[in-house]
Amino acid sequence: MKEVNKDFNQQEYDIAIIGMGPVGACAAIHMANACMRVPVLEKNNNKKNQHLTESNDGEIVRAFQGINRGEELAKILQTIRPDDRAGFADAQRNWLFGTKLSSDGPNGWPHNSQFYQPELDQYLRDTAQTYPDIDIFLGEEIQSWKQADDRVDLKSTKRRICSRYAIACDGASSPTRKALEISWRDLGYSHDWLVVDAEVNSKNTLPNDVLQVCDPDRLHTFVATKDPFRRWEFRLNPGEKADDMMRDKTIHSLLSAWTPRASYEIRRKAVYQFHAAVAQKWRIGNIFLAGDAAHQMPPFIGQGMNTGLRDVLNLSWKLSLVIDGKADDSLLNTYEEERLPHAEDLVEWSVTFGNLMEHLAETEAAKRAGKEPPEAPKKQKSAGYGQGRHIPPLRSGLIRIDQVSNDGSTGYLMNQPKLRTKSGIECWLDNLIKDRFALLTSRTLDLDRASLEIIERLNLKVLNVGDFEVLEGHFDKCLRQEDCLLARPDRYVYGHSTKEVSPNQLLNDLGQSLRLKT
Repeated sequence: MKEVNKDFNQQEYDIAIIGMGPVGACAAIHMANACMRVPVLEKNNNKKNQHLTESNDGEIVRAFQGINRGEELAKILQTIRPDDRAGFADAQRNWLFGTKLSSDGPNGWPHNSQFYQPELDQYLRDTAQTYPDIDIFLGEEIQSWKQADDRVDLKSTKRRICSRYAIACDGASSPTRKALEISWRDLGYSHDWLVVDAEVNSKNTLPNDVLQVCDPDRLHTFVATKDPFRRWEFRLNPGEKADDMMRDKTIHSLLSAWTPRASYEIRRKAVYQFHAAVAQKWRIGNIFLAGDAAHQMPPFIGQGMNTGLRDVLNLSWKLSLVIDGKADDSLLNTYEEERLPHAEDLVEWSVTFGNLMEHLAETEAAKRAGKEPPEAPKKQKSAGYGQGRHIPPLRSGLIRIDQVSNDGSTGYLMNQPKLRTKSGIECWLDNLIKDRFALLTSRTLDLDRASLEIIERLNLKVLNVGDFEVLEGHFDKCLRQEDCLLARPDRYVYGHSTKEVSPNQLLNDLGQSLRLKT
């Protein structure tokens, strides 16, 4: 039961969520899964998300795996088709380079799953409403707030809320970020683009590709999203106005080069500024930024929403440990330490794709004019496009930094094989671990008393991989006969034992890093 201060009509919670886009809804669900009391305040009465998302990578679908109603999620996701590709094309849509998408992935899910965003938004909202510890307040905009050492006091248009912490998931124009006077670090990309979502019928002849079309006359992108939907993104040329571009007549003209008018119906149209920036700070006192409030990127690599969901997956278990009194508040400082460079890397890579599109278009324009092509940009990252290999590891924060390497597991997401238990039950690894720390070993361990206390304190799961038959995928390569692997609740690997680092030392180092309270 939530406590209500009747004198001040002030409701008491653990973590307040500001904004109910996909990131805010996901944050609320994960906090409630950790038995946190959560209010979600959304200024729009009928939230219709305007983000540019149409795909999830394997890591993010894996994060949804532990949410109840998983069978409903499966219905709204579409895995990639056998002939799906992602890459760059010239003005005539001739393939230049890229990659064929793969259905295999180390997370137990395909590298890419397509969806129609209104369906995903509805799924997350409906899921949040099933939790008794989540209160959803639509049509309530934050009017003021103040912080004390141990709480955040929020006042909306209808109520007052007191919570231990607050997470601002209130979008790119985040009023919370502005009120906190947090500035952006601009990463050098800002252009207006027209985004068109259309529902296509049997008369369409569109490819099952993601194409960055490097047309000197107009850069544009085509995305084969979940059937029967398709997306186009057209960059506005100098002097063009948003209102003119969003006229149906203009859109039909732009799409005429792709598919007959009778083959589609426009479902959504909007002009957005594709911007690349990262917030300079992600925490002020007891308030955290997440999602578009913390970072913005052009959609060329499909990582905008995915990056935001990684934010709340990183933060949720840390907040849970602190609120439960198990870990010191200083653990929360690792949120910005880990997530800012991680997000910044993806923003910069997205900008690289945008710059590469411009370069290829300028090259074609030069050829048409009989001129020398321009010098190529320094960064051209095409390898691994759409394969998930571009997701960077953690290189600081709550990990064994001395064990981070390009060919290791520490700092990377742990693999998720599909297993069969000795009793014949088939399940994914995460279903055995759930949302907690896990120690995976290939041998019987001789753990000391201090290690056993840490295991008990964290409700840490110990698994001997020899007890399972691997049906799909594989365990991490560092999990050898002499090694143990220690994974965090977000499945990123904290570290592993070696000849120099015993399992007891590994657990002891984790306890010290968390400043575990007794």
